Amino acid sequence: MSSDSPVPVFRAVPVPRTAVPLGIADPVEQARAELKAALAAIEQKANVAKRVYEATDRTVVKARAFSRKNPAAATAAVVAGAVAVGLVVWAAVRLYTR
Repeated sequence: MSSDSPVPVFRAVPVPRTAVPLGIADPVEQARAELKAALAAIEQKANVAKRVYEATDRTVVKARAFSRKNPAAATAAVVAGAVAVGLVVWAAVRLYTR
């Protein structure tokens, strides 16, 4: 169908791995689809390393966008973070050596 046709063109929306597709009439197929979705949800929830990786990627993207918009504030944030880490290390060493 072309984009100038009078009938709207619908694109198929992909079903997430953790969802059960609609319209399954066979109860056995429905049960299999539910089991497959449940196992995918458990795998997604239990895969902590992948979730940390994705969260890190999102944070890096946000930090890069922030540093492009406001480089002075980004530099100040990095310096403040380094000072905070230095103070924590200094305090830990001081407590340990006493």
